[in-house]
Amino acid sequence: MERFEYRGRWAAITGASSGIGEAFARSLATRGMNLVLGARREPVLRALADALEKAHGVRVVPVGVDLAAPDGPERFFREATRGREIHLLVNNAGFGLDGRFEDLPLDRQLELVCLNVGAVVELTGLFLPAMQERRAGGVVQVSSSVAFQPVPGLATYAASKAFVLSFAEALWAENEDLGVRVVALCPGGSPTGFQAVAGTGLPAVGVLPAATIVEAGLEGLDRGCTVVVPGLLNKGAPLGVRILPRRTVVRVAKLFMERLKRR
Repeated sequence: MERFEYRGRWAAITGASSGIGEAFARSLATRGMNLVLGARREPVLRALADALEKAHGVRVVPVGVDLAAPDGPERFFREATRGREIHLLVNNAGFGLDGRFEDLPLDRQLELVCLNVGAVVELTGLFLPAMQERRAGGVVQVSSSVAFQPVPGLATYAASKAFVLSFAEALWAENEDLGVRVVALCPGGSPTGFQAVAGTGLPAVGVLPAATIVEAGLEGLDRGCTVVVPGLLNKGAPLGVRILPRRTVVRVAKLFMERLKRR
């Protein structure tokens, strides 16, 4: 399969103000790709846009938007496609919540589902048809290594990322003959702002820099992969799920979370 064509084309990235989203912006800019960056923190986006334009000579459009709001995905789509064609969509925006289900605010968990699931579906539905019509494009759905099994203590978050993984795999199959690549990127731990929002710590193993995760994801896009799990140690999660009984998998995940909280 030919490598994905980046230079001179446009990418739309959500959750681009920090962490993996910012790393995607920096990596794609080095490949000569123009960018539309979406996140709630517009001043941070503007500073990043200025830096990338000066460093790489690409065009960068910052869009301050709350994708969990009812009109958020549609507004981001309108701004992203204003006078330009988007060849790559990176659905990265999302957050997690750590704790027992009943101890976490229900409205906050519903907001998580709106962003991690609803916005991903809506943005994919808005951007994908033009790619199919051109028979060229790509979608990176940022899932997580927790997508492969239920995780007590991260119940809603893990379930949301399981949806993203399943959704991406199905879209890969639906679009492989239409010239559109779809890949699920399933990273493990990374030292980003995610932990501060979710209230979790970093695991003792499998932690990778955001830039390393992004490079693995883009390599997977180039190769036409379905699922990318960066890091050798993180690849054990999906393998273990296939071998062990489901109840054992869930209990192991519970023990892992309890140990993580004690660190």
